[in-house]
Amino acid sequence: MDDFLRGYVECALWSTNDESTPSGGVPLDSKYGIEDIDPRTLERMRADCERFQEENAESLALYCERVTVTDGSSAESYAGHDFWLTRNHHGAGFWDRGVGPVGDALTASTDAWGECYLYVGDDGKIHI
Repeated sequence: MDDFLRGYVECALWSTNDESTPSGGVPLDSKYGIEDIDPRTLERMRADCERFQEENAESLALYCERVTVTDGSSAESYAGHDFWLTRNHHGAGFWDRGVGPVGDALTASTDAWGECYLYVGDDGKIHI
């Protein structure tokens, strides 16, 4: 798993609640990890990330040069994180990392992807 996909998956788990209570429950990452994602779902996430990286290679390279990493992870991980947030309209993402027009270009590219959401299935696995 490359850093981009890892950042994408970790953000998806962190930003999605399990809906276990009427108020929405708790973030999936408090109870689940990557190993709990249904293999078909993980493959779909991988395919989306690979295609996005291929289609936006130049902009992502500039993003990775310009983004300030503050938590010991990698710029590529931040990019995966921002892909999830931006495509799902979380109010944060590529445009607010301080990378200027490259963030705007990645945001515009992400808009075409549409939203997707995780849920916990009856099988106890996480699905899209």
